[in-house]
Amino acid sequence: MKDLKEKLKKMAVELGGDMGIANIERFDNAPERMHPKNIFPECKSVISIVAPIPRGTYRGITEGTHWSNYTYYSYNRLNTLFRPLINYDMSCLIEDSGYEAVPVQPGVPERPGAREPVAPGRPAPGLNINVRIAGVACGLGEIGWSKVFIHPKWGPRVRLGTILTDAELEPDPIIKPGTLCKRCMKCAKKCPGGAIPMPGDRDPIRIEIDGETIEWGDVHMGRCTLTHHGLNYEASPFMKKALPGVDLNVRESEMSEEIAYRMTYTLAGGRWTPSDEMPTDTIIPFYKQIMEHVGYFAVCGAKGCIRACADFQERTKNIEQTGFKTKIFEREEWKLPPPKDDETGGIAEGKFPEKYNRPDTAAGRFGEPV
Repeated sequence: MKDLKEKLKKMAVELGGDMGIANIERFDNAPERMHPKNIFPECKSVISIVAPIPRGTYRGITEGTHWSNYTYYSYNRLNTLFRPLINYDMSCLIEDSGYEAVPVQPGVPERPGAREPVAPGRPAPGLNINVRIAGVACGLGEIGWSKVFIHPKWGPRVRLGTILTDAELEPDPIIKPGTLCKRCMKCAKKCPGGAIPMPGDRDPIRIEIDGETIEWGDVHMGRCTLTHHGLNYEASPFMKKALPGVDLNVRESEMSEEIAYRMTYTLAGGRWTPSDEMPTDTIIPFYKQIMEHVGYFAVCGAKGCIRACADFQERTKNIEQTGFKTKIFEREEWKLPPPKDDETGGIAEGKFPEKYNRPDTAAGRFGEPV
């Protein structure tokens, strides 16, 4: 098995990523909906794979000028195309060696959908692996306070994938908690949604893997989703333009993640009859446009959880890839005025008096000189 492990490690690096391995026993405490054996009962080893997020894909959002790169290269296509190609090639190598490989589609285990089990005694369909916890179990990095995964080379700029196999591969050592996340709290301070708690705000999440206690902040996922998907004026100029005056007070919101998803995607894909006040039939035009091109839309640009964390990791040289010529936050950050300062008002509010309020002294005299 040592030979297979070395081949896999070499392939991961050659394909531009990195990998780690856990024995199945490290998942003894996993709940039903996240346990690898409920996907592949004969699983003996779990492989985690990371691919780096190009640092420059955040630049347009940091400068407030270009948003599409983040959705395309940093999120949707990296999760659904570029990184899965590494999973695919590595899975084929495992199966060429006589073992089964299950490349797990990157998904969210907390939202499986309401389905019935296909047979008594089995979990309902739709379960998935928590890729960040798997990454920790595989010795590939650690979960930071913001629950973003931090890798020794690229820091928080990574996306993860998982392979399950019946090959018994030698596990990699778990990275000691506190090696990468130094609890600087820049993530919490920079998060435009106030989703990441400061220590003491809420009890942290704690799990145990192979004798190590892993801990991270209890992130408010409703606030995170509202911000990530563009219903937070602090992060989205598109919302401010399309919905002036709207303030969901995201930093104080107690909305759940599920409700936030339903709201954001409904508004992104929705249409309404054009009017003088809103002459387009699209609720938020940029969201509709990027959804049609990519199938996803991300707006926040991970300002706290990834960009602020990466800035700290680079400045303190706590990770391998540092020394970039341009800083992550090179110049003063942009800031949008609050919705209370927006110019608002529509037809019913008397905003178009020439059409709806002023008397027409030439009614019916079409084409006649007035």
